[in-house]
Formats: sequence, C-alpha cells, structure tokens
Amino acid sequence: LNLCNKNMVKMDTNNDSKAKNDLLAEVCLAALHEGASITRYHPQHKGTNPHSKICTELARSFADIGDIVRGRDLYLGNKKKSENKREKEKLEENFKKYFQQIHDDVTKGGTNGAEERYKEDPDNNYSKLREDWWNANRAKVWEALTCSKELDNSSYFHATCGGSESPSQAQNQCRCKNKTGASDNVNIVPTYFDYVPQFLR
Repeated sequence: LNLCNKNMVKMDTNNDSKAKNDLLAEVCLAALHEGASITRYHPQHKGTNPHSKICTELARSFADIGDIVRGRDLYLGNKKKSENKREKEKLEENFKKYFQQIHDDVTKGGTNGAEERYKEDPDNNYSKLREDWWNANRAKVWEALTCSKELDNSSYFHATCGGSESPSQAQNQCRCKNKTGASDNVNIVPTYFDYVPQFLR
C-alpha cells in the first residue's frame, strides 16, 4: 500500500469549500493507482502463491485504504534521512486538515444535528466523521480500485452478493451488481474486510 500512501501524502488541503469533493477525488485516484499496481504485479506473485486471487488482494488493499482514511492504519510508514516525519504522519496531518474543513462545513449553522453528532474527541481525529465519510464513499473507492479492464472476468472468492436473497459471487471486475437501496446488500462492494481490524486480516 506504499503507492497509495505516496499519492495521498501529496493531497492539497488548502481549499476549504471543495474539501469533500477533493478528498473523494484524491482517495479514488490513490485507489485507482493502487488497483492498477496490484493488477499489474499480481501474475508474477501468483507463481509463489498459487492460491492468491486478484479480487482478494484488492479487497485487502481496499480495507487498508479504509483504515488509512479512518485514521486506524497500523503501518508506520517510512522515514527518509532528510525528513523528520514519517509518511504516515504527513498523511494523517493531511487527512485531519481535510476532515477539519469538512467538519466545519457540515456543522455550520448548527441546525442539522451534525454539530451534536460530530462533537470531537480531544485529539481532533474526527473519528465519527471519518467513519461516516468512509461508509458513504466506500463504493466509489471500490469502483476506482477495480476499474481495470483486466478484471473483466475476475470474481471474488466467496458468494457475498445478493444480501439475504440467494447469495452470489461477484463475477465482473470483482463487483456485485449494483442494487442501491437494499438494506442488507453490500451494494457493489463484495467485501467487509474494511470492517475487520487490521491485525486480524
């Protein structure tokens, strides 16, 4: 996930009014590059790990991106000799700036209940807001991660699509058919790895 970190460290956090859209664009761009990298290098690693499936590898990376966005990533990142901060620290600073801007924007006026919901923790991590942002945007991030044409006939290892109806496997680009609105459907994302603690994956 180093590529993802490199892309996200460079995020521009200077424009308050566009923070929500810019953050989604930046995270999706990082996911796009991450997916392309995994798809490109997966065949050569399959020789050493024949049971490895591309959709599973993408799902694990997707979960890592979710942890990064929500401030839960356990990876410390590299520290270059000329720098005094690790990549993760820079990345986390950028995310906090974005989420501070989004927090200020959604709590403006104080009449929509967001002010009460997003009363922040002492370290200003914006944990609830970050969790809500991820839940609202995870399908878009999955689309970006799996948009390669090389994934046209790729399926997920387990039948997770279909909700409480008859379960089925994601058959095209590692995606479930889009059934927006179904209360128990995973939508297009066939995995819940992003809700499993990182040390258990």
